[in-house]
Amino acid sequence: MNETEAASKILDTMFGHLGVPATIGIEQSSDGPCLQVRSAESRHIIGRDGDRLDDLQYLVNRILRRSFPDSVRVKVDCEHFRTIREDQMAAEIRGIAERVVASGTPHRMRPLNAYYRRMAYQILKEIPGIETHSPEGDERLKRITISPAGSSPTAS
Repeated sequence: MNETEAASKILDTMFGHLGVPATIGIEQSSDGPCLQVRSAESRHIIGRDGDRLDDLQYLVNRILRRSFPDSVRVKVDCEHFRTIREDQMAAEIRGIAERVVASGTPHRMRPLNAYYRRMAYQILKEIPGIETHSPEGDERLKRITISPAGSSPTAS
């Protein structure tokens, strides 16, 4: 059994213990393997703003690393929720960066978890004329400040 199959089995076992009927498919994305969940209970699996998907993904990867310490990070999605949300966020992030460059006014984004901050930084590093900053600390959700290049990280 390979890492992705093991991750799928872990997630299937979790759903079994929770009493949630679900079908799990394995897809390959540009970020690596993705477990795509289909279920009549999808809104409960996704949670508010994807918070339950985040929790499931975290648990699957933690358990997977016990058997496969060097495994790649496995993404967990339900009914393509993450894919749709990531596309929306990418457009939003690019729009904010364009407004910062055009106006010269810094912008402080809404709080993001580590996964979405990483995605935002990947997008923002390709946009010239801006700088990014996020606070240090162990908080789960942090805000990225996007500033014009050469300015301070204070935000509006």
